[in-house]
Amino acid sequence: MKKRIFVAGHNGMVGSALVRRLSALKGIELVLRTRKELDLTNQQAVSTFFASENIDEVYLAAAKVGGIIANNTYPADFIYENLMIECNIIHSAHTAGIQKLLFLGSSCIYPKLAEQPMSEQALLTGTLEPTNEPYAVAKIAGIKLCESYNRQYGRDYRSVMPTNLYGPHDNFHPENSHVIPALIRRFHEAKINDEKEVVAWGSGKPMREFLYVDDMADASIHVMNLDKVIYDENTEPMLSHINVGSGVDCTIKELVETVAKVVGFNGNITFDTGKPDGAPRKLMNVERLKSLGWQFSVSLSSGLESAYSWFLKNEKNFRTS
Repeated sequence: MKKRIFVAGHNGMVGSALVRRLSALKGIELVLRTRKELDLTNQQAVSTFFASENIDEVYLAAAKVGGIIANNTYPADFIYENLMIECNIIHSAHTAGIQKLLFLGSSCIYPKLAEQPMSEQALLTGTLEPTNEPYAVAKIAGIKLCESYNRQYGRDYRSVMPTNLYGPHDNFHPENSHVIPALIRRFHEAKINDEKEVVAWGSGKPMREFLYVDDMADASIHVMNLDKVIYDENTEPMLSHINVGSGVDCTIKELVETVAKVVGFNGNITFDTGKPDGAPRKLMNVERLKSLGWQFSVSLSSGLESAYSWFLKNEKNFRTS
């Protein structure tokens, strides 16, 4: 009998990568629902779904996500929708008797001034970045939901915290996207419009870490299938989540120049130092994941080439956005 796996958020960037990877494995039957078919913020609908589908495992990749502008503009939407999705899925999975679940969070759970590289122990040790605090609080709640159902009911609900992700099915909206898809679109449009210059925000000095989304999917499946129990109430503080990243960072200037090269933009690149830089560095400590037998395989340049290739194949979908 095949293992029935529900991937929540299968049309998103991470969810679609999980589907690609899981589809290649034997003995698995994927259970997928679009937003129109199943509203994950509707408690009754989610409860009915889990009660009737005989699911064995859950990958919780569904979330409302966006860049700084979106987080600043719609904070209520971000905290409400993410809390509802997490509460409904995790509780309904428990009541349906599902023992294994993997929750995908975000590196923004860590304090704004966390020591670099950021380790799992940094959670709840300081103030969050104000611009995405509602989203971060929701993701922290997801970790604690998993941790609490493990403690009270003996479930095996695990959490992984990815660094900055990019790749196929990313959001290339000109205002609401993250830095890599925004740069890919900006340099591509500059190239086709024969512009002579592209202006990047900030000094280019801050350092950031990036992970190709298929690597994230591989890491998630690896963590889900570990025999070793991730939750350990004997640690102090309790380490019920695992960082997922490359453990390698680069300056924004290096990133900008690499994207320009991949896209084929040959004009000038200038940096608007009047725009904010943000934190000087954001790097994940991934030693725990390495000790559990996984590390990244897709280099930044290779991943950017794949992301740009996907963008070109789907460019028509972004022309009006």
